Amino acid sequence: MDWLLIVLTVAGLSVFEIVSSIDNAIINADVLATMGEKARRWFLLWGLIAAVFVVRGLLPWLIVWATNPSLGPVDALLATFSSDPAVTEAIEESAPILLIFGGTFLVFLFFHWLFVEEKTCGLRSERFFSRQSVWFYAVVSILLAILVWFALQINVLMGFAAVLGSTAFFIVHGFRQNAEVQEARLRKPGMSDLSKIAYLEVLDATFSIDGVIGAFAFTLSVPLILIGNGIGAVVVRELTVRGVDRIRSYCFLKNGAMYSILVLGTIMLADSFGFHIPAWLSPIATFAIVGYFLYRSVQEQKTGPAGAA
Repeated sequence: MDWLLIVLTVAGLSVFEIVSSIDNAIINADVLATMGEKARRWFLLWGLIAAVFVVRGLLPWLIVWATNPSLGPVDALLATFSSDPAVTEAIEESAPILLIFGGTFLVFLFFHWLFVEEKTCGLRSERFFSRQSVWFYAVVSILLAILVWFALQINVLMGFAAVLGSTAFFIVHGFRQNAEVQEARLRKPGMSDLSKIAYLEVLDATFSIDGVIGAFAFTLSVPLILIGNGIGAVVVRELTVRGVDRIRSYCFLKNGAMYSILVLGTIMLADSFGFHIPAWLSPIATFAIVGYFLYRSVQEQKTGPAGAA
């Protein structure tokens, strides 16, 4: 992997982590505003360390190791930089299983946002899909059936991984629904700062799953994922403290994050079925999509309240 591609990959990972964590940053800021100064400092320091090294570092490493148990912990960590042909071959063989798992998760995540979640509509088509929320489960069920059917023609484990991706989505979605209920309770007096910190740590871990899984569309290298997602996590924490109101003013950034998720999930699915996808496509696509919706947000600030394009 040449240095230009490494820099491009890390930059893409950082941008994706930032835009996919917007909701998390806003919730963190709202809850932190109800906490004491000492508890806020503790969360912003030790919570950041946990977010970067435990969640965004440990989780991708465990995923790579789980799909390549024969490699061992060290080779799973450094696999993409290894010169050992056996390690390279093991990664190549397991990549489709990992990619179809992640691609299924991300595409389901996008369709849930498109059909079900409340949003500031940046494209006219989004208003149409928002009125068709009843079709979400039908769409993802049919998509899963198609993915599993074609995956089973190649590898039974690929079919199982697609089902696991669907399962992971609904588990994470359940945790997030509960988090929305708990957030309102946390703003009320009577709950200790320790309980709020514990809530924010669990919430951060839940939200970070999108970024961790999406990172595999950029690279299978755990060190690069740790660096890129770590930089993004640091920026998100800084925005939580100093710039959350500014984040809210960019009304279409969430749209950019979700369309990036759709593109990354599609790339992962295509790659899992043997289509050759250039390594530079994921970061370039992320820059382009996020840049477009950032531009739309700036234009919206100048022209008035958000509406359809």
